[in-house]
Amino acid sequence: MIRNTSNGWGSVARWFHWGLALAIIGMIGFGWWMNHIPARPDKFFYRSIHADIGYVILLLTVLRLAWRAINPTPALPAGSLPWQKIAARVSHGALYLAVILVAMMGWAHSGARATNYSDFFGLFHVPQFTSPDKAAADAFEDRHIFLAYVLLALIAIHVVAALWHHFIRRDRVVARMVTDEVG
Repeated sequence: MIRNTSNGWGSVARWFHWGLALAIIGMIGFGWWMNHIPARPDKFFYRSIHADIGYVILLLTVLRLAWRAINPTPALPAGSLPWQKIAARVSHGALYLAVILVAMMGWAHSGARATNYSDFFGLFHVPQFTSPDKAAADAFEDRHIFLAYVLLALIAIHVVAALWHHFIRRDRVVARMVTDEVG
């Protein structure tokens, strides 16, 4: 099934979930590595690739939210307590918000750098909404990094909740994000 149902996630939603999960975790690791490598002449290249993938993640996140808005969200398992339903909504909302904020701070940092990262894989220039300003670039970068750590913490909470659903509750919440099978 392509679209979501009240019982399960469709293939498009699953593709967005897993594709973005891999890209975001990869970007957090790449960003950490990039900021911890010694100064070298090709550092701009790595930062440019990081920015380009960040633009893609932002676009895919917006598309994912649009897809989610026009598709039903599968119901939580019977027996879920009201606080669990609230926690699920809040944690998913926080994940989306953090992804968007991390990407937006990265984008702001890109435009605020004297040599910006607007060249998208050599194909075109991504419009920038900030102007070159070293102090602003440093502030945007600090916020970008801080929010990336916040996002990493939210991802850890998400994974722990998924493991709890799978191994403790055994309620198939994780299974329906992996397969069309509804059981």
